[in-house]
Amino acid sequence: MTRLLLATRNAKKLDELRRILAAEGVSGIEVVGLADVEEFAEAPETGATFEENALAKARDAAAATGLPSVADDSGIAVDALNGMPGVLSARWAGRHGDDWANLELVLAQTADTPDERMGAAFVCAAALVVPGEEGVVVRGEWRGTLTRKPRGTNGFGYDPIFVPDGGARTSAELDPAEKDAVSHRGRALRALLPHLRALP
Repeated sequence: MTRLLLATRNAKKLDELRRILAAEGVSGIEVVGLADVEEFAEAPETGATFEENALAKARDAAAATGLPSVADDSGIAVDALNGMPGVLSARWAGRHGDDWANLELVLAQTADTPDERMGAAFVCAAALVVPGEEGVVVRGEWRGTLTRKPRGTNGFGYDPIFVPDGGARTSAELDPAEKDAVSHRGRALRALLPHLRALP
């Protein structure tokens, strides 16, 4: 059994990767999170892109633990805000991880935006680093539009205000399996599968 570190303390992200591996028939991998390994100093996210942040996090985790490590950096890019919050999505309102404050700020900033300009995309870069190797980075995107009010209780972050293209429900109104199949993180993690299958 290969231990694979997903460099996060977010239980929902851990569940998501475990579900995707199971759905794709990948066996022999035990996914663990940061709470399951000895604590180490985590570098701040200072990259200008999702890819830079994901790769830096995965390299830090692999170097500190000796485990093959996956890290992701994700967020929402709002067309009317010139692609912001982008890499600042988790701390857009000033406090890291305050999902509701972040969501409320984006709604306030787009309040006067016409419906036809409410396009947005969820973006996820995922990196896999095996100790001693450079690592690989992949990207997944999920296009949609923003709503005016939050709807749904599943998911986290900006899910309650994001309606995927071709759908009528917000990301927070989808069940986990539906979301895994089409989400930005699901797409990025599936793009890593060939590399995960090749782990010793």
